[in-house]
Amino acid sequence: MALVRLIEYGDAVPEVKAVYDDIMRTRGVDWINNFWKALANDPALLVRTWQNVKQVMAPGALDPLVKEMVYVAVSATNGCEYCTHSHTAAARKKGMSDAMLMELMAVVGLANETNRLANGLRVDVDEAFKPKSQ
Repeated sequence: MALVRLIEYGDAVPEVKAVYDDIMRTRGVDWINNFWKALANDPALLVRTWQNVKQVMAPGALDPLVKEMVYVAVSATNGCEYCTHSHTAAARKKGMSDAMLMELMAVVGLANETNRLANGLRVDVDEAFKPKSQ
């Protein structure tokens, strides 16, 4: 259960409705998910977060599927059930298969294991891995 009231479209102030409309238009959906409804309790936070999502998740050097898969990986590692589910759904919509998800989770698991080992052993970073001074 959410810690704050979820703001439904019909109960939203005009500023929130404008963001909701943009979310639905941008994503090609006819509903607002609970994450945005929770953020709507603070319209400035809702606006700022939506603008950041639109900017960062837009096509760029990384294609949208790769961005969603990175989001799934970070969400799984951070233990965010909501984001893991929502971005897995978004990645599937963009073409991620079950095989891709399983391989992604294998990489996530391996990275978490080897990160803990390297950190626990306090292994010095090899000079060959460090950027050269310009």
